[in-house]
Amino acid sequence: MPADRRTLLSTFRERLDEVVDNSGKNRSQFAIDTHIDRSTLTQLLSPSNRRLPRLETITQIAEVHQVSLDWLMGLSNAGPMQAEVMPEVTTVSHTTLAENEERLLDWFREATGYKVRYVPTTLPDLLKTSAVIDWEQRAHATSTPEQKIEVAAARLEWTRDLSTNMEVCSSTQSVESFARGEGVWAGLPIADRLAQLDQMVELTAELYPSLRWFLFDGLQRYAAPVTVFGPVRAALYLGQMYLVLSSAEHVRELTRHFDDHIRAATVQPPDIPGYIDVLRSELAKRR
Repeated sequence: MPADRRTLLSTFRERLDEVVDNSGKNRSQFAIDTHIDRSTLTQLLSPSNRRLPRLETITQIAEVHQVSLDWLMGLSNAGPMQAEVMPEVTTVSHTTLAENEERLLDWFREATGYKVRYVPTTLPDLLKTSAVIDWEQRAHATSTPEQKIEVAAARLEWTRDLSTNMEVCSSTQSVESFARGEGVWAGLPIADRLAQLDQMVELTAELYPSLRWFLFDGLQRYAAPVTVFGPVRAALYLGQMYLVLSSAEHVRELTRHFDDHIRAATVQPPDIPGYIDVLRSELAKRR
């Protein structure tokens, strides 16, 4: 069987299985409600099936369960859930990741082979030291420092895989404000800020070109915190919750918006280590 046909059948089977699960019904009831034979449904969901479904069958499934034909056949990412709100949830154990963090990490892994585009809330999480994460999360209402440190480590490990491709975009002002100890970092000891700048110099040099960090002028434009996981989905951080978009149109538009920021960048990825090193030297003079 040609590879394209196998991929098409695999995608259809996965998405049909998702539709069945989302219906909340067993297979027999699903077949009855959809007006198809139980044996037909069993065949379509079988990993050994090598036949594409009849047009009448997939049309019936799409109409009854309000999904698009394009999505069902793997031609679009706009499925039965085009957007959802994912709240941040605190876990009881400080050593157990919250469900939303587990899902985000899974999406990073699923996006391997695609480009991930990332606008951080402050500094890029995967570049942060434990001291900075602890400072930012010390009074946070949801995630604990321990959880965030584990997530940052997992994202760094993912980025070290040579098959990953991540672009980060943020403002020069956010980095400079950190170096000066302004805003949320007011009161953070100089020693901790120096260690953070050192780590960013080291990691941006090590991870380039798999990780490319672009800085733009925050006086000219604004970028909301968002992660775009290839062509599949985007997660907008709204503060204590994420808005998750899986519509292909939404993902394309956010990708285009992100790429506009990159084109306007005033500091390019190869120049990031030197740029941060200058900030570090200026900070060191204050000690």
